[in-house]
Amino acid sequence: MPNKLHNETSPYLRQHQHNPVAWYPWGKEALSKAVSENKLILVSIGYSACHWCHVMERESFENDAIAEVMNKHFVSIKVDREERPDIDQIYMIAVQLMTNSGGWPLNCICLPDGRPIYGGTYFRPSDWKNVLLQLADMWRETPEVAFDYAERLTKGIQQSEQLPINRIPETYSVQDVEAIVTPWKRLFDKQEGGHTRVPKFPMPSNWLFLLRYGALAQDKDVLNHVHFTLRKIASGGIYDHVGGGFARYSVDGEWHIPHFEKMLYDNAQLVSLYAEAWQQRPTDQYKRVVAETLEWVRREMTSPEGGFYCALDADSEGVEGKFYIFHQAEIEEVLGEDAPLFIRYFSVSDEGNWEEERTNVLKVDMEADKLAQEVGFSDSEWEAYLAQGKQKLLDYRNDRVHPGLDNKLLTSWNALMLKGFVDAYRVFDDAEYLEMALGNAEFLRQHVYAEDGGLLHQPASNGKTIAGFLDDYAFCIEAYIALYEATFEEVWLEEAKRLMEYVLAHFYDKKAAVFYYASDKAEQLIARKQEIMDNVIPSSSSSIVRQLYRLGLVFDEQRYKDIASQALANVFPQLASYGSAYSNWATQLLEEVYGCYEIVLTGPDWLTMRRALDKHYLPNKMILGGTKGTLPLLAGKMGNETQAYVCKDKTCSMPTTGIDELMKLII
Repeated sequence: MPNKLHNETSPYLRQHQHNPVAWYPWGKEALSKAVSENKLILVSIGYSACHWCHVMERESFENDAIAEVMNKHFVSIKVDREERPDIDQIYMIAVQLMTNSGGWPLNCICLPDGRPIYGGTYFRPSDWKNVLLQLADMWRETPEVAFDYAERLTKGIQQSEQLPINRIPETYSVQDVEAIVTPWKRLFDKQEGGHTRVPKFPMPSNWLFLLRYGALAQDKDVLNHVHFTLRKIASGGIYDHVGGGFARYSVDGEWHIPHFEKMLYDNAQLVSLYAEAWQQRPTDQYKRVVAETLEWVRREMTSPEGGFYCALDADSEGVEGKFYIFHQAEIEEVLGEDAPLFIRYFSVSDEGNWEEERTNVLKVDMEADKLAQEVGFSDSEWEAYLAQGKQKLLDYRNDRVHPGLDNKLLTSWNALMLKGFVDAYRVFDDAEYLEMALGNAEFLRQHVYAEDGGLLHQPASNGKTIAGFLDDYAFCIEAYIALYEATFEEVWLEEAKRLMEYVLAHFYDKKAAVFYYASDKAEQLIARKQEIMDNVIPSSSSSIVRQLYRLGLVFDEQRYKDIASQALANVFPQLASYGSAYSNWATQLLEEVYGCYEIVLTGPDWLTMRRALDKHYLPNKMILGGTKGTLPLLAGKMGNETQAYVCKDKTCSMPTTGIDELMKLII
């Protein structure tokens, strides 16, 4: 018989419904049972694409003897970290405080009231069983030890990432930015790109900041390292050269052997990053990566309603990466007379370039496109030739057993991908990208709006709703602002402002000058946390602050600017200590130092002017305009003639009619 997870919609929870463990979903039933039976709670957190989560399930959670121990002594709760990031956030901090490390699977033992007393990540079966028996004995014989530790640990959780309210500086300086970048440069991996650490994560927010800094500060060394890194990532096996899209990270230092899971949030941000990098330094490889990744999203990750799915598993048929790897003989069979060239292009060998498995994870040399010259192809002929060969390999690969699909539709990740499509549309002027973005925006408006005017974290299902978290709002607002800049339809800005007002009413603590991750209407957990540090995804706090600044500019709303300025001032002392962990905050600091141009394009041919403007790399700008509008900055600027204005610090230029004159006002 299935356990209590059989009615859940999360693919991760449903994966565990036939375990012999008497799993419960997080909720009143499980929490009340722990209290009434005075049992410790075992909170086990993971996600569907997590390889080591699958390993621990096979080794421990499908083990009858271990399940018997868990069922006898604990109330066991399974949590999908993507569905309940608020719960994951709290118990991740607990495990990090206890062990100085974290990750998934995350396993935390708690008192019946939910306060943690022990935790870790992956456990081998024998270790897991021993830990459980020891904790059960302790709870039976010396519960006062558990209560004492839980009290101290919970205080640590509640106090983590709390920052004092600082005085807002009169100005920030170039030296403030350099203080962040200078120590950061020492972490650059000059041989393989990225940072000098293994495994290697793409960290899009890091490279976006450094790209913008390099351009604004005219730091050629930083710019070159950013582009070197992006080319290394796009050339390695972390990128799926056949089907498009990036894996979550590479397990080696060369971006070659990936941890094969593909996450929507990585790919959304990398599309935006590569599109912007192409603007700064047009590179065929960047355009190819964007096009192939967005085609993968359209083909494999889009629901019939226009939503974007979460992830593809690392495993298929119980083997990590089996879907993606090739033997040389397979390529020879599929491509025939074209095989020798593709074998060279993809660095394939008969003995395999993945020695551990004696097979090939496809990668390319950074200069692999020079093969076009060798065989006498023009650039367009080479692109067509590559696409044809890749399609044949994709068709062949599609006959294999596919990795599992996590079909959750998370608001925050959808909004990131929506913005990815908009950014690609702006840079590459492909109308299909805008069409996909608008379709997703309609999906969000139809399926994740709550009755109280706020957002849901995902569409309601089986009568179950999860209130939106701060990142759901921050990324939706960011996506809507991006849609406005692409279309000049003010409805998107009005919707962004409406959601921001909801955030200020339900997430912001005026006295402490902080944004909480969960709203004041959400379920109360053992702590109400902030999310300050940027990670693979920018933090919800830095993201909402950046959108406050932008909406403050657009609507001339000083209240927004004041709240954002205070939040940035509170975090500012931390930035130089660990730039990589505050990169989105640092991106906002760049705009404080270098300013933000508000460029107004009005008149019947504004779109042509916008297209011309987008051929130039100008990272610190916002564009407004169209043929009609009610925004403060548009007053008196509408007319029958196409004109452009450059505004900064509440001062606008005289109108210009050509892109060259416009750029002279900026550069």
